[in-house]
Amino acid sequence: MTRCLNCGAERDAEVCDACGLEPSAAELMLRKKLLNRTGLFLLGAIAFVTFSSKYPPLEIDRILIFIGVLFFLTLSVAIWLERRALKHVELEALKRVYYGLIPVPWLLAGLLLLNGAFDRAPFNEIETHVVGKFVMAGPLPNRRLIVRSWREGDTIERIAVDRIDFNQFSDGDTIEIKVKEGLVGIPWVAGVIRQ
Repeated sequence: MTRCLNCGAERDAEVCDACGLEPSAAELMLRKKLLNRTGLFLLGAIAFVTFSSKYPPLEIDRILIFIGVLFFLTLSVAIWLERRALKHVELEALKRVYYGLIPVPWLLAGLLLLNGAFDRAPFNEIETHVVGKFVMAGPLPNRRLIVRSWREGDTIERIAVDRIDFNQFSDGDTIEIKVKEGLVGIPWVAGVIRQ
């Protein structure tokens, strides 16, 4: 006994009793669903990157590495799922894993938005020195000021800034970083000013 590729119901005949589709039609419906859900996943990843630049957490590099690994893992599962569907093999468990990964970027984007947009606590001003700068061009440019860390266990911090702040500061400048604790406990940078 196998399962229908479209609805997942057990079927013992060529045509599924639950959805009325034969295997080739069920495969096409599955591929359509995969395409739609992959698009939804990609929009969630874009929303996450947008909110991570609007309310940049202090741990932005580690968070972006995590979302990058999750992104490629999810796309790999989608490709594997599509290849298994072409062979008409059992894939119900793999479908559930894939469908479970789809909302994760949306949840993380919402978490960053909630953390920054609704944080009404006063910010802490931390004085530090710029030791370097980093820029990565692209559709969403990535600009960081590399500063001496004030946190125990770290030697440097990479502070995400906009183009104006990036061009305003140079190596050796003393700056004040406005750090907020975040509504859900993820510290984020509210701004940088010259000392």
